[in-house]
Amino acid sequence: MDFEVSEKMATMLAMIREFMDREVIPLEGEMLFGSPETLEAGVRAAQEKVKQMGLWAPNHPVEFGGLGLSMVDHGLFAEAVGRSPLGMTVFGTQAPDAGNIEILHKYGTEQQKEVWMRPLVEGKIRSCFSMTEPETAGSNPILLATTAVADGDDYVINGQKWFTSSADGAAVAIVMAVNDPGAPPHQRASMILVPTDTPGFNLVRNVSVMGHAGSGHASHGEVIYQGCRVPRTNLLGPEGHGFIIAQDRLGPGRIHHCMRWLGIASRAFDMMCDRANSRVIDADGGTLGDRQVIQHWVAELDAEIRGARLQVLHAAWVIDRHGAKVARDEISAIKFVVANTMLKGVDTSIQVHGALGVTNDTVLAYWYRHERAARIYDGADEVHKTSLGHRILRRYATAAKAAESSS
Repeated sequence: MDFEVSEKMATMLAMIREFMDREVIPLEGEMLFGSPETLEAGVRAAQEKVKQMGLWAPNHPVEFGGLGLSMVDHGLFAEAVGRSPLGMTVFGTQAPDAGNIEILHKYGTEQQKEVWMRPLVEGKIRSCFSMTEPETAGSNPILLATTAVADGDDYVINGQKWFTSSADGAAVAIVMAVNDPGAPPHQRASMILVPTDTPGFNLVRNVSVMGHAGSGHASHGEVIYQGCRVPRTNLLGPEGHGFIIAQDRLGPGRIHHCMRWLGIASRAFDMMCDRANSRVIDADGGTLGDRQVIQHWVAELDAEIRGARLQVLHAAWVIDRHGAKVARDEISAIKFVVANTMLKGVDTSIQVHGALGVTNDTVLAYWYRHERAARIYDGADEVHKTSLGHRILRRYATAAKAAESSS
């Protein structure tokens, strides 16, 4: 396999990195200390510049205004913009919109694509993904309690969801709800488009995460669906395909997350090295970087980031050539490997920064608060490890039986 970057992609990445340093990272001060309104204005101005550069929403389909990047190229893009918490939003590839666009493109009707997908790609509206519930295990979506009961030409949705990310200000939700409780477990639920101005859609609160409730896109909503009635034409894909669509959405989405996490790890590493070289700690002018323990941390983290990046690129390469289903093992592995590499990078960089690292004078504390969930969402580490380990052992058992029967 060849991960050499094309000339076109290399040029694009160079433009993105320069733009991130010049336009996006400076906005972090407003994010950490300023007003949400001023930050939003700054983000919108940066988004317009991205559109003028022809780099808006590069991973989305060409026919809807994107650049149609391959999974490998999108991975490289996500790493470059992931160096700032604002990067994905500025370039129009933020979650949960990116994943919702992917499943609308694959499963949506032509009308659904025009009404919802096109304005999402263009950045005119935002969306949210309403799957997990406070009273059911998020790692097992066949246990959902929210229902969508057919009533004539409508569905009537009732239930409680939470961590419906970015519900605050979203125009539409994609809701996973049980419509046939008597069907086999993996065929009970469907995905349904629910405009957020529909009576019965109730955004109760933005859930406080590590002491921060957030607002707008940077929030995680608790939503109660109370007699929420929508037309059955709002069904996304076939009825009973909710679990299948969720897997289609979450598989490639983990590549997006993992490369964004590598962007975080890389910038935390850069900050750590700069701090180690500049922080004088004795009267002779010696720095933190002169200490062997810091040199070991730098070497180990550099090696781990390199290894994690290669794992993610390999998973993206397999998806590009064989599809997400064939890449199940690779996707499971990168989810827990890269999340832990990123968190180690942030934590180690905080340690090198000392007391400065836990303040909002750098972006490190923000990442420490908001990225700890990386080991939980889209499947907890333990779920991915169990799934991967089970599949590997099953293959060994099958091979052993085949060898025994042929001898």
